[in-house]
Amino acid sequence: MKYSLVIRRAMLLAGVYALWHTSVAVAQQDSVSAPLAGTRPAPGELAPREAGPQSVAEPEVSANTPAAARGDVADLIQLIHDANLSELRTTYNGSYGASLFFHPPRMTYYVALFQNKHFWRVIRSDSAERAEAIYAGFAQQTQQLADVEIHRTRLQAQNAYLQGSIAISQQQAQRLQTDLDVARTQQAKVHDRQRQTRDEALALRAERDNAQAQLRQLQSAVTRLQQQTEAGLPASK
Repeated sequence: MKYSLVIRRAMLLAGVYALWHTSVAVAQQDSVSAPLAGTRPAPGELAPREAGPQSVAEPEVSANTPAAARGDVADLIQLIHDANLSELRTTYNGSYGASLFFHPPRMTYYVALFQNKHFWRVIRSDSAERAEAIYAGFAQQTQQLADVEIHRTRLQAQNAYLQGSIAISQQQAQRLQTDLDVARTQQAKVHDRQRQTRDEALALRAERDNAQAQLRQLQSAVTRLQQQTEAGLPASK
C-alpha cells in the first residue's frame, strides 16, 4: 500500500509539472505573437475605419481572438469597435494626438498616443490618477513632437504669403512700367509738338517781319508818289 501511494504521488507530480510546462510554452508563444504596447503597428496591419474626423485608424482584430493574446493596442481597438469605451479627453497637436478612454464594465482606463490616426502607444491602467498622469505626459509629448510640423506649416504659410506678395509687386511694377512707357511716349510727342510749334512761330515771325518791311516800303512809295502828284499845288491848310 505504501509503495502504491508513492507511485501515485510521483505520477501526480509529473502531471502537474507537465501542465505547468505546457502553460509556460503557451504563454511564451502568446507573448511573441501579440503586438507590444508602446510599439507602432506596421502599416500592413492597419485598416482605416469609417467614422468621425476624430476616429483613429485601427488594425484588423478578430472578435474571436482572446483578449490575453491581443495586447493593449488591439484590446483598445476591439473595445472601440464594440463601442464599449467612453472618450474622456483628447488632445491634438499637428498630426499627433493623445486620448484618454474609460471602460466602465472593467473600471479600466486606456491612454493612447497616435500619429496620423494610427495608434502608436497604448497604456492600460486601473488607476484614474495614473491614467491622468500618463495622459498629461502623452499630451505634452504630442506638443513637443508637433513643434517641427507646426514650424513647417508656418514656414509654408510665410513662403506662400511672400510668393503672393512677390506676384502683387510684380503686377504693380508692370503697371508702373506701362504707365512710365506711356508717359515717356507722350512726353516725346509733346517735345516734338513744342519744337514744331517753335519752328512755326519762327517762320511766322519772319513772315511778319517781311510783311512789315514790305508795308513800310509801300508806305514810303505811296508817300513819295503822293508828293510827286501834288507837286506845284497849294499846300493844304
